[in-house]
Amino acid sequence: MYPLQTPAEIVGKCQKVMAHAWMVRTFIKHADEAEDFPELMEIVRAVFDTSRALETRVNDPAAYLKMLAKKLGKLKAASAQFRQDAPVASTHTNFQQAVISMEACCEELDSLLQWGQHVLRESQGSSPPSETPPLTESHQS
Repeated sequence: MYPLQTPAEIVGKCQKVMAHAWMVRTFIKHADEAEDFPELMEIVRAVFDTSRALETRVNDPAAYLKMLAKKLGKLKAASAQFRQDAPVASTHTNFQQAVISMEACCEELDSLLQWGQHVLRESQGSSPPSETPPLTESHQS
């Protein structure tokens, strides 16, 4: 497939990725283990914070990507902490998959952010004459 070409397409893909992160949030928030391991709520809060901040900018791709750049570091840190905390709370496959899913969301968002910033620079004519960055799976729809 062709890479996402417009900032609006990139925002749409980011929103789909955030929907996956939201499902991890919902699973953890309602898991019985969260009562005994309040550390798990860090990922719940980070996904909520990121989602709410992004959804207010969904119709303004430049502002959306700027906010994603601001929030992604905290989401990645929460995901890394979740990787450590989840196995302590439970070794169940659901928790293992939730960790993998959050890491995949963070990787995909990071890649989409980089691509989106590139597309924005190109659309504003401020990108230096260079080759298009190499495509990864996340740049394909």
